[in-house]
Amino acid sequence: MKKERFRIFSAVYLIFEKEGSILLLQRKNTRYMPGYYTPIAGHSDGNESATSAVIREAKEEAGVIVSKKDVSVAYITHRYSIEREYIDIYFVATHWEGEPRNMEPEKSGDMQWFDKKNLPNNVIPEVVVALHAIEKNIHYGEYGWDHEGSSLE
Repeated sequence: MKKERFRIFSAVYLIFEKEGSILLLQRKNTRYMPGYYTPIAGHSDGNESATSAVIREAKEEAGVIVSKKDVSVAYITHRYSIEREYIDIYFVATHWEGEPRNMEPEKSGDMQWFDKKNLPNNVIPEVVVALHAIEKNIHYGEYGWDHEGSSLE
């Protein structure tokens, strides 16, 4: 009998920054971390690059158009969770067309700009780690492997 190969999942995040603030949306009606804030994010659907996935998510979740030339990778993390492992890729957008608005009210409650130095307490913990790493110009990290929290090494 052939053993099934290990499968890793990938997720993409897009950080919109303007005037010292970042755009976050609050998750709702979801199994993972309902009520917590996150940047625009989603899974790669397969048969698409990470850049294409994050551009798609920007349009689906925030109704904005982002060009490939206007996003860059800021941070990558290998994240452990009980259900599966992830490679999370955090992009930063330097320019976009349109004003971000909540395009998926069934999945997202609040969407607003927050001062980067004064984020709400209910930001997804691994996102907080990633945002701090990006501020420190750290490009790679691992999260959850101690099964109690995170580590930046």
